[in-house]
Amino acid sequence: MKGIAGESGETSNEATPVNSNINGVAILEFILRFLAAGGTLGSAMAMGTTEETVPLFPQSILLNAKYSDLPMFTFFVIANSVACAYLVFSLPLSFYHIIRRAAKHSRIVLVTFDTVKFITFNFGPSKFIAMLGLVTAGASAATSIVYLAHKGNVNANWLSICQQLDSFCERTSGSLISSFASAFLLMLMIISSAIAISLS
Repeated sequence: MKGIAGESGETSNEATPVNSNINGVAILEFILRFLAAGGTLGSAMAMGTTEETVPLFPQSILLNAKYSDLPMFTFFVIANSVACAYLVFSLPLSFYHIIRRAAKHSRIVLVTFDTVKFITFNFGPSKFIAMLGLVTAGASAATSIVYLAHKGNVNANWLSICQQLDSFCERTSGSLISSFASAFLLMLMIISSAIAISLS
């Protein structure tokens, strides 16, 4: 009888570090999810409120630039807004995993939606798209435009506009940095979710 009691005691002692590891990973995942939501929200707001008007050499001509003039910036705002909305709505389930450490099936559901999202397009068939891929695609599309705004393209005779629209370029560059940081946090979040599933 003592031997059986000793074995059960050893089993409970061995299970404690695993539970604490799962709890630590769940807390880390919740923090990463919260930070990624804040990053995507900041990116969408910074880009969505970007507008600058400057006078050209003849003072009667005004040059106005705003994010909606370029489809890539519009896509960037939409992508980050969708990712932010998803991350905010998934926070309660992520918090539930801190309380219920043994919840494995809901973790699998959450990491599936973190990785893949089902989207229906009006112009074609429905497709699965990764949330991480959505944020990265939006940031990558906007990066090409920001690069041209800063550097221009000599072969295409496109001049750099950042000398005239410095505030516009600073805000778009800042929103890009925040979006790529959010994409990195999403990668860490998916990895931490996978670790939590393997431990549970």
